[in-house]
Amino acid sequence: MRNLGAGIYGYAGGPVLPLFYFYINSFECSTMPIQILSFDEVIDHLIASSRPHFSNYLAMYSSWYGGIVVDPALMMVPMDDHLVHRGDGVFEALKCVGWNIYALQQHLDRLDETAAVLGLDIPMDRSALIETILETIRAGNSGDCTIRLFVSRGPGSFSANPYESVASQVYLIVTSLLTPPKERYERGVVLATSSIPTKHDRFATVKTCNYLQNVLMKKEAKDLGADFPVSIDEEGFLGEGATENVGILTMKGELLLPRFRRILRGITITRAAELARSLIGHGLNTVAEADITREQAYEAAEMFVFGTTINILPVVEYDGRKIGGGRPGPVHGKLLDLLLRDERNMDMLTPVRRTDNG
Repeated sequence: MRNLGAGIYGYAGGPVLPLFYFYINSFECSTMPIQILSFDEVIDHLIASSRPHFSNYLAMYSSWYGGIVVDPALMMVPMDDHLVHRGDGVFEALKCVGWNIYALQQHLDRLDETAAVLGLDIPMDRSALIETILETIRAGNSGDCTIRLFVSRGPGSFSANPYESVASQVYLIVTSLLTPPKERYERGVVLATSSIPTKHDRFATVKTCNYLQNVLMKKEAKDLGADFPVSIDEEGFLGEGATENVGILTMKGELLLPRFRRILRGITITRAAELARSLIGHGLNTVAEADITREQAYEAAEMFVFGTTINILPVVEYDGRKIGGGRPGPVHGKLLDLLLRDERNMDMLTPVRRTDNG
């Protein structure tokens, strides 16, 4: 028998090279060698990088970096941060309108509550965190922006063990405030029931960075041609959207919100419910939490989607059924007006106080 390095005899008696030899040589012939990049080469590549969505990225604070960056190519998180490979972190999304942050304290209260559930330390006190938010907005140089605040377990390893992370981190991204076009409020949006199972127990009521179910809900809605999804729990009751809350107005004038047992209590829907009480006797008879079935939603006079950047959008179609005759109703207009006026309520605002002469 010949040396295997030169080939082996086939069944016909001729020399045949091992099959893996052809695989290896075919791969080597069809691909270029992968380059090992130097630090400078990586930085040069990042500086040269440009993507259309970069235009909306205004500034980022990173405790890992130790400061603020304004080049979108540098707005990155370490791959070994537990936030990245385990979803081990908490976050909040806020908005700033006219150089005033809306409902900042309410968002930070919820951040504290979620971090406590995860046993996650926020590496700065509230006053320092607020000042960091303000400085990052100033660096972004836009008074109308969205602020996404993340607190992670931190880098340290790729294992599931949280104690291998060196320290918790704060990442803060300021982006352009992107709101729905005016016609969405005038013509309404389409809602679809999601088949994705609802979250369970305490993980449904805290705002962690584990959002796989939310992503799949949004994908499903888009695939169905809908604007927003809504979950249904095992008992057949309405839950929440991918990043929004929902509510209905019954034919009896009841503003009903799904119970928050298995739902994240949104800042916008909570504030809207508080403001809506002023409408009792003026289009509303009551404001309450309730178990809401799909059939009740199908028969609603009006239906709503609540969220930080959208405020309140009217639902005119749900699962192919027209809501309220397929047009936004009068209570939606009143609720939206209350929220827009609340964005000028100084008790709900934290001024950024620009340092330039603008």
